[in-house]
Amino acid sequence: MALEAFTKSAALTLGVELELQLVSLSDFDLIDASPDMLELLARSRFPGNVVPEITESMIEISTDVHREHAGLLGQLRSVRDALVRAGDTLNVGVCGGGTHPFQQWSQRKIFAKPRFKEVSALYGYLAKQFTIFGQHVHVGCASGDDAMFLLHALNRYVPHFIALSASSPFVQGNDTLFNSARLNSVFAFPLSGRAPFVLDWEGFADGYFAHMERTGIVKSMKDFYWDIRPKPEFGTIELRVCDTPLNVERAAALACYLQALGAYLLERSEPPPLENDYLVYNYNRFQACRFGLDGTLVHPKSYETLSLREDILATLRRLQPYADRLSSSEALEHLYRTTHEGSDASHLRQQFEERGSPEGIVDAALARFRAHSASDPSL
Repeated sequence: MALEAFTKSAALTLGVELELQLVSLSDFDLIDASPDMLELLARSRFPGNVVPEITESMIEISTDVHREHAGLLGQLRSVRDALVRAGDTLNVGVCGGGTHPFQQWSQRKIFAKPRFKEVSALYGYLAKQFTIFGQHVHVGCASGDDAMFLLHALNRYVPHFIALSASSPFVQGNDTLFNSARLNSVFAFPLSGRAPFVLDWEGFADGYFAHMERTGIVKSMKDFYWDIRPKPEFGTIELRVCDTPLNVERAAALACYLQALGAYLLERSEPPPLENDYLVYNYNRFQACRFGLDGTLVHPKSYETLSLREDILATLRRLQPYADRLSSSEALEHLYRTTHEGSDASHLRQQFEERGSPEGIVDAALARFRAHSASDPSL
């Protein structure tokens, strides 16, 4: 079956998906509560969309299509408030973070959905180890060719999003020494990593995808776990490298950073992407995962070694006119502060030092997610 045509959408529109943890408030471990949570949320109007994820200890929410930061953030806050209320009813905590700090993957239950059962049968224990939590950002593209160009032009900026969103330093009770350990689990899947270097939609759909489909390895775009992938049914590209932040304010800021970058790159004022740019891709990706904002980059064209933190700051300054035009200056200001103050991974490590236990980390993550909601006990 041929890949569907690329749906034209309004350029630079935004949508956000967040995978969220469901936590027992008695012991702070993950709890298999998604069936109950989804049933409860279905009884009343929900300000976005909510669906199950591969194991019963997680859910995924998604927003409507947005053009500006204020509308996106407003909806994410409304979604957050609805989730907090539902969780309070069920005595279940909801929080962000790319990994739960001490859950045991072997205890997870696969959600009873045919696709999840197929994935579990194919990938074995990797399916349960996929109880990790990411933010996906969709950016609208006016054509399939723009989508493929933007997908590859973003390759040099992927480490920025990893470092700014990093929130998964702990796995199964241990500090991994990574800022984003989550992406190590994604990389275990054979169809992960980067998309093939094809710059036009026809070449991708009728060439690469058609050949892959004939092998029987893939049936749809859902079978690819790439860092960035096209979504033809939505008319978007989907950035998938971000850990789920600890609060929705950072989630909105990251999405608008991608939007501003898209506006800048689509002007095609930078040298065009080349396949050789990917020679340094995995190294730069590793640096961002391992060291976060303290990592280094190798520029894919000049081969100059750069401080990741300084490269982000320089890019934020360069994007300011685009953010002003897109009404997202507040988003860039949030990321300026993040770059100077530290990521969520740094916050979680600090909480571990102060509280002295993995359970204390989860308690801190729960508090940060619900902060400033109507159910925030500090209000």
